[in-house]
Amino acid sequence: MNTKHTKSSCCSTDCCTDPASTKPADHALRDQVREGYAQIARAGSWSAAQSQSAESSCCAGGGCCGPATFTPDQLAAAIGYSADDLAASPDSANLGLSCGNPTAIASLQPGETVIDLGSGGGFDCFVAGPKVGAQGRVIGVDMTPDMLTKARDNTAHYRARSGLDNVEFRLGEIENIPAADGTADVVISNCVLNLSPDKPRVWREIARILKPGGRVAVSDLAILKPLPEAVRNDIEALVGCVAGAVLVEETHQQMLDAGLTDIELVSKPHYIDAMTDWQDPLYRKIIAALPAGSKASDYITSLDISARKP
Repeated sequence: MNTKHTKSSCCSTDCCTDPASTKPADHALRDQVREGYAQIARAGSWSAAQSQSAESSCCAGGGCCGPATFTPDQLAAAIGYSADDLAASPDSANLGLSCGNPTAIASLQPGETVIDLGSGGGFDCFVAGPKVGAQGRVIGVDMTPDMLTKARDNTAHYRARSGLDNVEFRLGEIENIPAADGTADVVISNCVLNLSPDKPRVWREIARILKPGGRVAVSDLAILKPLPEAVRNDIEALVGCVAGAVLVEETHQQMLDAGLTDIELVSKPHYIDAMTDWQDPLYRKIIAALPAGSKASDYITSLDISARKP
């Protein structure tokens, strides 16, 4: 889907960062997601978190929380990360939370400033760092203090391995990105935007922090047709990046409304099929809630999202 749109973003810094606009239900959802990802950060990966706490409020399967039957590196390799990408990142940065490879669609160039929304343990930041080089800058943003601690701990290993000091991490919500207007050449994100209870606001914030001509490169989960209510009400599926996802058409409209243009949305259902083939517990649970004969990929897809700010 290719769309050109020239409408400018109506969002100022003030209107995008007004705490009063946040609903109590939004806070509750964020708290549930934050606790789920804190457990993953403390355990070191989704698989380890699942092993430690079957009663966890975190998702009871993989999805973008990573497959219980595969290691984080096996998942990363399966969705397109190269051996060089894996070598660039500290071992503990990859928590098995990916549903795509946004750095592969970002076409990063030396000297660029990149902001990664929902940076987790820092995996995509450390992959992006060598691509933008010593004159570039990578800023990871995450709302979970445990994730931020892990990412900052990993930074020393990244510096020693790469010889670069161009990655930093900031605590913040993606609805209120802690960066000035026009900071980023590129905004990336990996299976995180669907977790937000206010996705239109996230897209307005992305448009705000991009420089004119700046790019979006996001991998996320999206819905091809409405999920059964049982799935959408399941907090495990929410933290697993499924219940919070919206229809592809909604994502497209939200990006248009934020003033982004040159929008491309590329569906990759093979990721969902792979999760099913790997007998991922979350996807087995979802399939059980679908009409007989349905596949998870009939409803859910991995989506590569790219766009520009005029």
